[in-house]
Amino acid sequence: MCAKTGIAGASNISRKNSPNTPRTKSAAEAGAVVLIAYLKKKQDEGGARHVRAEDITVGAWIEKFTAIETSPRTGFNASRNRPYSPDTVETYRGYYNTHIKGDPFTLLKMAEVEEEDAAEYITRLSVKKLTAQKDNVGRPMGGTRTFAGVIGFIRMTFHEYQKKNRRWFDPFQYTDPPLIDSKDRDALPEDEMLKLFGPEVLKDTLELAVCAVMFLSGLRRSEIFALKPEDLDWHTPKIMVSRAWQNFDRANRVLGPPKGKKKRDAPFDPVLQEAVKKLWEENEKKKGNHEFVFCREDGSLPGSSWIYANFPKWLKRAGIELGGRKIVPHSARHSLASLLEERGVSLRYIQEL
Repeated sequence: MCAKTGIAGASNISRKNSPNTPRTKSAAEAGAVVLIAYLKKKQDEGGARHVRAEDITVGAWIEKFTAIETSPRTGFNASRNRPYSPDTVETYRGYYNTHIKGDPFTLLKMAEVEEEDAAEYITRLSVKKLTAQKDNVGRPMGGTRTFAGVIGFIRMTFHEYQKKNRRWFDPFQYTDPPLIDSKDRDALPEDEMLKLFGPEVLKDTLELAVCAVMFLSGLRRSEIFALKPEDLDWHTPKIMVSRAWQNFDRANRVLGPPKGKKKRDAPFDPVLQEAVKKLWEENEKKKGNHEFVFCREDGSLPGSSWIYANFPKWLKRAGIELGGRKIVPHSARHSLASLLEERGVSLRYIQEL
């Protein structure tokens, strides 16, 4: 009994003498209030960096992603060695200015937007597409790919907001991106590909060289006109695709990485090799060497619509009947992939082209 009393007494003395022990009931209650406030703050932070952006509107948040300098993803992408390309940002800016800016959805606060608000915006956008109404900059709404692109862009921006505000509910979380028909381009079989290189189809050496690099190397137009002489390996042989034009359709185009931001090698067929040699010989006689492989005699590059303007003419001169098929310049890549697959080339190699 004495021992117990001694222990209890010592405990009471310890608590009594502790400098952190509240001496009055009001002090204890005040301490409890402070402790609760502290724990609530930590709970709100969720143990991660917490950005308070409750007052920002939907429009102001989405607009941040239309410039490299303000996009919340810029630093993250750079850390993965996959920096934003001007083309991507230009696409986002087009989506915002054409199909998002000015909509009532953009006036809502990010912290208050709900699933119903998101659904109503998607409905307005889809009606605008289906009825071909004019948007706020005077251009008609695009097809399904544009519609899917806009919704995908907004879903991405809302996902980024949720990463910075962990306790916030993303109203697009259960909204699937619109489905699009991925089979919108057909391929040419080998016999029709050969017709393109027949007599009187390709009118000059530049047409021959460009057609060859499209169908025999599978390069995109922005990659074709970005090729420089040092990109051609004549010994292996192969083409090293390391750059492409960004904003190729616009006056402010710049050189940047190819699609996917990954360098790759492409086939350098003997037919293409001979076409390039002939093109260089003709250009050298006129104006000397040039910076880019596929250029005119004066060193200038064909415009972004040059291939689209000439491609239908090549098909017509070659006597290729479309028969309901959708054959476009990008079909050259599909044609090469089909040809390589028929010849037993590994699927992995074809995918990397």
